[in-house]
Amino acid sequence: MLRWWLFCFFAILIYACASTGNPDGGPYDEDPPVLLKCVPELRAINNKSQRIRLTFDEFIKLENPNEKVVISPPQIESPEIKTNGRGIEVKLLDSLKLNTTYTIDFSDAIVDNNEGNPLGNFAYSFSTGATIDTLEVSGAVLDASNLEPIKGILVGLHSNMNDSAFVKLPFERVARTDSRGRFTIRGIAPGVYHIFALQDVDQNFMFSQKSEMIAFSTDTIKPSFDFRTRQDTIWLGADSIAIDTIKEVQYTHFMPDNIVLRAFTELPVTQYMVKNERLVPQKFSFYFSAPADTLPLIQGMNFDEKNAFIIEKTAKNDTIHYWIKDSLVYNIDTLAMRVSYLASDTLNRLVPRTDTLMLASKLTREKIAKDKANKMEEWRKELNKKLKRRKKNDTIPIDTVPPIEFLKIKGEIPSTLELYQNVEFEFDEPLAILDTASIHLQEMVDSVYNDVPYIIEPKEGELRKYVLYAEWKPGKEYKLAIDSIAFTGLYGLFSDKLEQSIKVRSLEEYAALFMKIPAADSTAIVQLLDSQGNVIRDAKCENGRADFFFVLPGKYYVRLFYDRNQNGVWDTGLYDEKRQAEEMYYYPQALDLKAQWDVEQDWNLNAVPLDKQKPLDITKQKPDEKKSVKGRNAERERKKRK
Repeated sequence: MLRWWLFCFFAILIYACASTGNPDGGPYDEDPPVLLKCVPELRAINNKSQRIRLTFDEFIKLENPNEKVVISPPQIESPEIKTNGRGIEVKLLDSLKLNTTYTIDFSDAIVDNNEGNPLGNFAYSFSTGATIDTLEVSGAVLDASNLEPIKGILVGLHSNMNDSAFVKLPFERVARTDSRGRFTIRGIAPGVYHIFALQDVDQNFMFSQKSEMIAFSTDTIKPSFDFRTRQDTIWLGADSIAIDTIKEVQYTHFMPDNIVLRAFTELPVTQYMVKNERLVPQKFSFYFSAPADTLPLIQGMNFDEKNAFIIEKTAKNDTIHYWIKDSLVYNIDTLAMRVSYLASDTLNRLVPRTDTLMLASKLTREKIAKDKANKMEEWRKELNKKLKRRKKNDTIPIDTVPPIEFLKIKGEIPSTLELYQNVEFEFDEPLAILDTASIHLQEMVDSVYNDVPYIIEPKEGELRKYVLYAEWKPGKEYKLAIDSIAFTGLYGLFSDKLEQSIKVRSLEEYAALFMKIPAADSTAIVQLLDSQGNVIRDAKCENGRADFFFVLPGKYYVRLFYDRNQNGVWDTGLYDEKRQAEEMYYYPQALDLKAQWDVEQDWNLNAVPLDKQKPLDITKQKPDEKKSVKGRNAERERKKRK
């Protein structure tokens, strides 16, 4: 019995010792890798070696080196970058330039192998001459059309002041932007520079393709520095909230540090016909690569082109649709024609060009007839099914009239109409007849519908769109009735009858917004944006203000651009003419509008720096999460305690 109790005692003792807690491996590593050795040494001068070795105090790895590691001067032949345990080896394959400072900017790509602690914004540099250049410039690159930060775009410097340097010479110093659009170019020699941004598609470090996004400044920059002081706080302990001391630390401040480049993609300037097509017999289309001042000239080879078309075109004449009026012409299987237009030659000069085109319809008459026959056969089968069911139940109504193909009206007439709106119609083909006598608009007055006047006319600049205007009264109800003969298309189809009740919102449902912008001139267009950043309204700036009446309650944002060419839309820039994209500004805060409120808001366009204007809520390019090791480890501890 004694042996039994001793056995139980020792068993319990061993279990108690073994189950006091789960080992957690000790505290988390929060220290970044420490650089122990460089070959050549950091900031070495008179260096001739093209191989660089960095050694750290622990195993490391490189995160996204192709995205984060940038070498200046830029390397035409991509360098070899390898990691090996505690080391990084960089082999430069381009020949070294004389008396030049080389910088390998690792950003935060170097992290320890286990915990991912980043080294920070680390850059290694050496010089092939007797001195090393240490100046820096920094700033941000934004999309000129919407002030979005641009991530990963190349930013470069030229000391050559000729405008052709950007298109003929590689950059001298480069950097890439981070997720906030920010950049820092390091290792710059004293001097005067032009600065550019380039989405370098072909990786030759120069603007060689018109499809590449670019930014430029006509101002020169002169890098400089001064010495400043900042206050650093020293805490009593790593986890303490008590302050030990606050001391002043001197540091070197490099300038300029607030450069803002607005990037854009030029419109194509090389003119050529991208494609031509004839999807249906009665219509063919031309698509051009760039805007044009004139329309092509068409000479029919197997038809008479005189007065043969109704032409539908875009404002820039880069997309043109030809609706053929005569059935004898559009029933020709293949239309043969000569098309003359201006096209770019090898020197990018516009010269006359004539193409001979043979346009066969992809949808043949036989295919159209077969589709109609198939639809009719389907209708007959469905009718027979209904007739069989009716024998069992005589109350089932049956329409024995074959289906009619109507002219299609795109979109729907709104049942609730905003006070600033009108009713719009869009058709599948141009109209031949518009019978206003078959369109009836009535207003309800004392429970009775009374006819009210209206006007219907083509929408400006649109061939197949029409707008019905009326004196819409707040809070009133209307009925729009359209007979089946109201609209007749160019090819004989007429619209189906349509009836829609319309309720106009009352004044009490709206807010009003008045933006006061004293610095804005008459070319400014102010746009009201919804909570996703989409444009819902715009207004011209007159006498330093833009007014938005009849705005539904909600959260809104506001932006402004200068419509320099007065065409009503934002336009991009052109480097050859040193023309910047039209300037865009954002009001830096959301505006919360409530019903029956009239909000007046002052706006100083330059009160907030351009790269900080766009509210984060509608910024699509969000900043990458900052690597906070302590914060991450604290989160791990919280999860472990749950």
